[in-house]
Order: sequence, then C-alpha cells, then structure tokens
Amino acid sequence: MKQTLQLKLSQHLALTPQLQQSIRLLQLSTLELNQEIEKFLSDNPLMERDELEPEASPYVPGQEGAMASAPAEPARETPAESQESGSGEDGAMDWFSEGGGGSSGPRSDDDDNDYQDIQAASTTLRDHLSGQLALTQLSDRDRSLVRFVIEAIDDDGYLTQTLEDLFPLLPEDIGFELDDLQIALRHVQSMDPPGVGARSASECLALQLINMDSSPDRDLALSIVRHHLELLAGRDYVKLKKALSCSDDELRGAHQLICSLNPRPGAQFSSIDTRFIVPDVIVKKSRMQWLASLNPDAMPKLRINRLYADILQQQRSSGAGASGLSSQLQEAKWFIKNVQQRFDTILRVSQAIVNRQRQFFDYGEVAMRPLTLREIAEELGLHESTISRVTTQKFMATPRGIFELKYFFGSHVSTVAGGECSATAIRALIRQLVSAEDTKRPLSDARIAEILGQQGIVVARRTIAKYREALNIPPVNLRKSI
Repeated sequence: MKQTLQLKLSQHLALTPQLQQSIRLLQLSTLELNQEIEKFLSDNPLMERDELEPEASPYVPGQEGAMASAPAEPARETPAESQESGSGEDGAMDWFSEGGGGSSGPRSDDDDNDYQDIQAASTTLRDHLSGQLALTQLSDRDRSLVRFVIEAIDDDGYLTQTLEDLFPLLPEDIGFELDDLQIALRHVQSMDPPGVGARSASECLALQLINMDSSPDRDLALSIVRHHLELLAGRDYVKLKKALSCSDDELRGAHQLICSLNPRPGAQFSSIDTRFIVPDVIVKKSRMQWLASLNPDAMPKLRINRLYADILQQQRSSGAGASGLSSQLQEAKWFIKNVQQRFDTILRVSQAIVNRQRQFFDYGEVAMRPLTLREIAEELGLHESTISRVTTQKFMATPRGIFELKYFFGSHVSTVAGGECSATAIRALIRQLVSAEDTKRPLSDARIAEILGQQGIVVARRTIAKYREALNIPPVNLRKSI
C-alpha cells in the first residue's frame, strides 16, 4: 500500500455551543425554562434577576424585539448570523425580559408555608375512617381487625382484594376466623362515606341505596344494581323493562336515582395535584384585528450583575487577568440573548398562527382552517423543526380558552366544492350534532356522515367513528335514553 496526501473540500454545519443552547431553550416549556434559568443563576454570578416591572408589549409586525429594552433581531436560522448578532455586548448587558418567572405574581415565604399547611391538613380516606373507628365501642381485638380492613381499602374506597386473600395476612397467634374478617368489613361498610368498603361497583351502589329511605324508585334501583347493572350500562332498556316488569316512567325514575350515586366514594378524599398553565402568549382583539402579545407572567427578568461587570472592567483597565469572569460574562450575555430570541420566535410564530386562524377567534372551532407546520415555516423563513419546537408545550390564552400552539395545526378533508375543511372543524360539527340529537333516536356514525355530506363535507363513516372516539362520545347504542 502507498500512502498519499489528498486535499478535499466539503461543507458542513457546525453547531456552536451558543446555537445548541438556543435550540435547547426553544424547545423547553415555561416550567422547564425557569428550572434552566435557576440552574444558570446558581452557576454563574454574572447574571441576576431584574426586579423591575415593565409593561407588556403587544405584537407589532416588524417590531419583534419590542419586548426588550434594547432593539433585538428576529430569530435566525444560520449559525453565522446567530454568532454575529451576539457581538454587541451593550445590548446583552442591559437587556431584561418582562414578567416574573412563570408565576402570576410575587410569592413570599408565608405563601409557601400556607400552602404546605393546607397540604398537611388535608384528610385522607384512611384518616377519615380511622376517626370514625375511634368513636366506636369495639374491643381492642375487633378494633385492630377493622383497622386492618381500612388499610386494605384503595383511594377510591374499594376493597380490591378478597377476604380469602387478606385472611392469611392476619397474625396466627390471635386466632382470627374468616367470619371475624367479614364482620369487620361490615363495620367499615357502615361508615361514611356511603359505599366505602365495597368489593364491586354493584355492591358500592347497593350500599348507598340501602342507606336511603325506602321508596318505589329506590327499591327498583336496588334491584337493578344488584342483578341488572350490565343491562343498564349497555342501555338495553327493552330487556330491563321486561326483566323488571316496569314501565318507562318507573325505569326512568330508578335510572335517575342511580345516576345520582357516587361510584367512587373515596375520591373526595384523594389529594389532587393541581397544575396551572401559564400561557406564553395572550391574544386580544384591537381595532378589528387579532394581535398576539407576550405574557409578562411567563417571561423571566434577567440582566448582567452591574457590580461584577464593573469589577471586571476595572481589572481589564488595570491589565489584571480575569479570564474566568470574562468567560462567565460572555456566557451570561449569550444566555440572556438566547432567552430573548426564544420569546421573539414564539411571538412571531404565534402571530402567524393568529393571522391564519382569524376565523377561529371570531366564530370558534367550526371555522378552524387546515394548517401545517410547513406553511408557517415558509411564511417566517424558519425550518419546520423550529416551528415544531416552538409549538410544543407553549400555550396561547385567547377569549375562547387556553390552547397549546399545536392545537391550531391539523389535517384536513376535501369538500364537494373543492375546498378543504380541518379535522378540528369536523370534530366541532360532530359535537354540535350529537348535543342537539334526539336522545331517544341518537344519530349513528353513518347518519352523521350523511348530514355532513349534505353540507358539502365528504367524510367516511369510519372517520366519523375515529373523531367521535377522540371526543369521548359514546357510540349510538350508549347514547340512547329511555
């Protein structure tokens, strides 16, 4: 083999650390962004939060950088342009974004303590049952057995294990019998809330009905939940009336009584982890035009620490070495600029979506237009992957509710006139048709497809079924009433 040297020219895209950071920040949600900022603040003393409260800035075409105190360029795609735009140190030094770290307002330590106190004071189902057990006159032996059953109940209030499976878990030296465990279960089932300790949905509903005063509706409902619950769930009212020898009015009264019961009696004691969504963008109508503006509550307020920056400047003037601080200062400037660029891009994409979906904001879901990521990417001169990152886990507050930006994109079907109708609009039409149907004669999927066809929207029956299931609308046989 002969060794040779060759020259080869090639082009490749190098992702600089700054560009990688910009891409990573762009795809983060508001919560994840604030976590990233907190980590950066703890690692880099040259950056700090700004406590000023500037006013929100609405989107004005051609002024994407209006959110910053210094003019900012729109988000760009090429690494070279990104690196060149970061050369101005003064702009990054003074820039801060609006709002306060994704919260609706400043929180004090007292607020955090109050929240913890509320969480600690919440009563669980087991605590509720144990409190009732403490008021009984049972012996210590029976009390321990009832407590054993309480510990076996799940958060919905059900005893999911059979008594036969629980019995071997009891200590053998005390001499418990299976009948003792059955008696302990009856004690639990007599407690509040009604239905607790049930081993099935049928038993849960029956326990609640037993606690009610006797009436024709209650007696008929008790017979249904004990023996014919599957027929009721399947809405097979013909077989139900035949099996119970009752009229429509009698069955209707029993049905309404059963619907008033709670199939999950323990759910009211379950802790609910409430998560609030802070929208990134707010859409309002101004002078007959829909405009998007950045939400101040979703935007962090960042700036360069003036004290450290002045010290670094003095060290530079005196010729002292400060390479460590210099690199941290540059990192802080890049981070602030990338955060600013993230919000600039979100605002540009949001306004482009608003412009394309004006009819949705005026008339609702039925007026939603088909829209793809490529259309927005071509309009803004960005890549589809950038649009995908921007629209994921970013939310828009509108007069019609809060929506993820991805909500405004969707597939389409053709119309008879040669136009297009979005899948979101079709789902809205299906919801309208079902809500207005005669519950005694509900619309089948084929009939819904036929009605939409009469309006010029050609949709297959299986497509209707898919959209109906996505809306959690039961099939025709389960929507029929008495």
